[in-house]
Amino acid sequence: MKIKQGVVLGEGGRSLTIEKINAENIYIRMAQGNQLRIIPVIVVGALLKALETGKITLRDIDRKYRKENDLPPLFDFLHIDFDKYILGYDSTIKRICEYELSAVEPAEVSENNRLNLPKPFLLLAGISGTGKSRFIRKQAEFHDPDDPEGNFCLIPVRPDWHEPSDLLGYVSRVDKPKYIATKVLAFIIRAWKSVAPDASAAGAGTLNSASPPYWLCLDEMNLAPVEQYFADYLSVLETRGFNEAGEYCCEPLLDLQALNQSGDLKLQADLGLTEDPLWDYFQQHGIGIPPNLLVAGTVNMDETTHGFSRKVIDRALTLDYGEFYPNDYGQFFEGQPENKVFHWSVLTSARREQLTGTFDTDGKRTVAFLDRVNQVLKRTPFELAYRALNELLLYVACLQPGDEQTLQAVWDDFMMTKVLPRIDGDEDKLRVVIGEDAVNLLDKLTDELKELLPDIWDGQRPDLFRDVKKGIPCRSRKKLEWMKARLESHTFTSYWP
Repeated sequence: MKIKQGVVLGEGGRSLTIEKINAENIYIRMAQGNQLRIIPVIVVGALLKALETGKITLRDIDRKYRKENDLPPLFDFLHIDFDKYILGYDSTIKRICEYELSAVEPAEVSENNRLNLPKPFLLLAGISGTGKSRFIRKQAEFHDPDDPEGNFCLIPVRPDWHEPSDLLGYVSRVDKPKYIATKVLAFIIRAWKSVAPDASAAGAGTLNSASPPYWLCLDEMNLAPVEQYFADYLSVLETRGFNEAGEYCCEPLLDLQALNQSGDLKLQADLGLTEDPLWDYFQQHGIGIPPNLLVAGTVNMDETTHGFSRKVIDRALTLDYGEFYPNDYGQFFEGQPENKVFHWSVLTSARREQLTGTFDTDGKRTVAFLDRVNQVLKRTPFELAYRALNELLLYVACLQPGDEQTLQAVWDDFMMTKVLPRIDGDEDKLRVVIGEDAVNLLDKLTDELKELLPDIWDGQRPDLFRDVKKGIPCRSRKKLEWMKARLESHTFTSYWP
């Protein structure tokens, strides 16, 4: 079937959302009354077959139409034995069939339109209504996973979340110890099933490079303190890598060895791992972060949300959504430029050989660039360390710039996603001493970047995230000017819109 988890049919109060799909049923959440409807997959399949062969029309699915025209019940007409209550959902079934008949199969993602992410954790920051959650859903829809439940999971963050169990589950001591799994944990298992089909007690085995990204969208991520409920993920994220044998390894988010001592077989069944060798892998190594799991948090900054510590920002790619994917009113009917399709990357630690095909073949120019930037940040709370250098080199390795202008565009985007989000404060906090002079850090950064990005500072640069033929202005220059204007008018500034 073409319909996937997360698809929304209709608008407003009459809309419905495909909440879950498995081999037996389609679970549909109605906007009006929040009612859950369950439609057997076999019902939709039978009706689609009848529609495609011309035996019935879409109008025939309408129970009221058949009754008014003295037509027999639809399933009697098709000689199919289904529970009669399904006919009460005829309008819902009709809309699913309409989608199936009109939906276009996902296009093959070309290498030119694919962007391997140097980091699997994104923060999408922007004002409400710009389309951040929809963007993540569309990214998932670019792929056609061999998974009836789809490769997208939307989790609305609750303001009362304060510990990792809110996401990953917990051990219940009622009656006897048992682990209570969550929707997030089940989604992580599905990602593992897709990417590690050869997993066993010995290790993860050969990864399935054709596995699509599994997108976990944490909607309104900072309604709760991210450093608290997301602490386990933030720590384990930095342990991803490949051992000497080339096998993927990662510290566990959930250590199953302790649970196995209590003989908890219910968790194995709840996660769909009965008689699955993947369970043997988890028993030995715990449940870690699968390499194809991409986590994206949507972020609004207002009086109801929490800010981010540099611990979080350092581990994420922060996209100012309005800058990377601007809402162009003039293109509302014509359509926005095509976005690059994000994909997971096997690169976790930068090595020189990964750069040989780029314009900076040995990485020396990239190292010199970041060193110049870091000289401005020395002895401030915003100073960069080895992690930043590793991730900038991974940026270059993933984006593969082939000329000077594109290399500078990679550096520009790194400033936007990794460096500028760390900077905030008032005039005192942003005052730095260079030699014997006290200067504003934003002014000094502007002067340095003007020298380091000469090919794009005053002109156009390629857009590495969208298919834009005319190019775009230097992103970090525009953001620095905005931050300086905000400091002047509000006596305080930050990256966040």
